[in-house]
Amino acid sequence: MNPFVFLVGCARSGTTLLQRIVDAHPQIAITPELHWITDRIKREGWLVPEGTVPADLVAALAKHKRFRQLGFTRQEFEALRAGGSISYLAFLNAIFDLYGRKKGKPLVGNKTPAYVQRVASLHALWPRARFVHLIRDGREVCLSVLAWNHALRAVGRYPTWAEDPVATTALWWKRKAGLGLQRGQALGPELYYEIRYENLVSRPAEECARLCAFLGVPYDEAMLRFHEGRARADPSLDAKQAWRPITPGLRDWRSQMPSADVERFEAAAGDFLDQAGYPRAYPHPSPEVLRHVARIRDLFTQEARARQQSLPDCW
Repeated sequence: MNPFVFLVGCARSGTTLLQRIVDAHPQIAITPELHWITDRIKREGWLVPEGTVPADLVAALAKHKRFRQLGFTRQEFEALRAGGSISYLAFLNAIFDLYGRKKGKPLVGNKTPAYVQRVASLHALWPRARFVHLIRDGREVCLSVLAWNHALRAVGRYPTWAEDPVATTALWWKRKAGLGLQRGQALGPELYYEIRYENLVSRPAEECARLCAFLGVPYDEAMLRFHEGRARADPSLDAKQAWRPITPGLRDWRSQMPSADVERFEAAAGDFLDQAGYPRAYPHPSPEVLRHVARIRDLFTQEARARQQSLPDCW
């Protein structure tokens, strides 16, 4: 049964809010992000030819700064390999199962935004797992990215960020959300479901009921009360840190985004805005803006290909 569901979406799209909502369901537990486990295994070549996880990897992961987020003791974590040789897949399955036992819930999923571009790979590993893709208007994603203290570790890694962070973010959003949509829709409606962030925050009960129908679990109003007992009345904290309840209007590109930024964003990713159902403010950008954005797109594409990053068909 587990992993039961993956919650994916471009970073800064509201995936943490979705995680908290689904995790509040009495039958479903959503693990913290797991890229620090999956990426390290692949990056450092820990998998031996037979595909088993060595003991020193498990010990190293238990020392990682994110390990405490799982709520496991080191003994519990290392016991996942107590039987000796264990495959990569069995090790990950054991993590999900242990997390479910710790939370007292039968169904366990994961929220890792980076997995939005790995839907096909995850489906190959877990053919019965479901995918929920949260899509947010890219212009509001851009506003969030520009205020994000980790932007340089993500979008800022592209050389074009220094010249034009807005157009770079537009292309970054289009690539990530486009890959998630393309690869998710290929799975069919039984395994893949899309939610618009704007609908989730404006009609939460209705959207959560639809999500539960997709997941095959009864809707529970506890999903809307995820913040109770955790909210912090500190105006210096953002919505995520303060554990605020579902709050519409935290970002509004129409009033908060300069018109020149809107035009460049739409020139870079307007076709995907159309595909995702978000009307443009500038359906016909100026020739000067189009020339500028075309050059940024070429540089961005060259960098993506140099990193061997996939690009969606909508590119």
